[in-house]
Amino acid sequence: MKDPLSDVLALLQPRAVFSKRISGAGRWAVRYADFGNPSFCAVLEGSCRLAVDGHAPLTLEAGDFVLLPATPGFTLSGFEAARPTHVDPKVSRATAAEVRHGTRGGRPDVRLLGGYFVFDSPHAALLVPLLPGLVHVRGVERLSTLVRLVGDEAKAQRSGRDLVLTRLVEVLLIEALRSTSTEQAPAGLLRGLCDPRLAPAIRLMHGQLARTWTVPQLAKAAGLSRSSFFERFTRAVGLPPMEYLLAWRMAVACDLLRREGMAVAEVAERVGYGSASTFSTAFSRHVGQPPSRYARGA
Repeated sequence: MKDPLSDVLALLQPRAVFSKRISGAGRWAVRYADFGNPSFCAVLEGSCRLAVDGHAPLTLEAGDFVLLPATPGFTLSGFEAARPTHVDPKVSRATAAEVRHGTRGGRPDVRLLGGYFVFDSPHAALLVPLLPGLVHVRGVERLSTLVRLVGDEAKAQRSGRDLVLTRLVEVLLIEALRSTSTEQAPAGLLRGLCDPRLAPAIRLMHGQLARTWTVPQLAKAAGLSRSSFFERFTRAVGLPPMEYLLAWRMAVACDLLRREGMAVAEVAERVGYGSASTFSTAFSRHVGQPPSRYARGA
């Protein structure tokens, strides 16, 4: 049976880049500009506040893990009011030393491991919207263990370091996402897969991509009326069914053109289009360039 989450992550191709320890004490606040790349934060000890643009503020405690697949702007702070120091993560320098905010010296109120990685996929922009915008996990020991391993490996200069970090980040990403696989998860693919009515329809989309699906056909697979299925899918996944299917088809098409070197007509057939011209029109509208040009550029 098709596993849609594995499908998406396999195309995203996560790769480790950087992690650092951060601590704060007393009155402090740091405002990070919009970053775009995926990032994570694990609370090693203590507590602090996190306010991510577009989401309700969170109180983070020891053992918490936060994943931001597209990292909008956010503010990290203590619990006392403070004017935030502004940081642009795209130009901040890497450092092996712990970064301290607020009162210098002494025991910190919070200590975190923060980091970011990249998606090697050139079509990540098509796939990231299928994931929840913010993942907050509390008290999952497997995640805590993985975070410690990432921190230790990032500090070391052992042979194979980059490969080990890449594999750890892959597992970390999977564990974080499936740890939030409940019907209360933020809108996205995970929440849709947790819905017993929607999951069969999503798996059919992934498993039979070449089929010409309609909303009534998918609604029948879900055991719902057309209108109920449409509303329930849109609310859970964050996209209407046909928009989700289009995003997935285009992501797969990009991969077939880039890595497999398939002809446009063959790709069109593989992703459910009856003709190369119809596929080319849809691809150009969604990706921003014709499939033939995309393939040459890749």
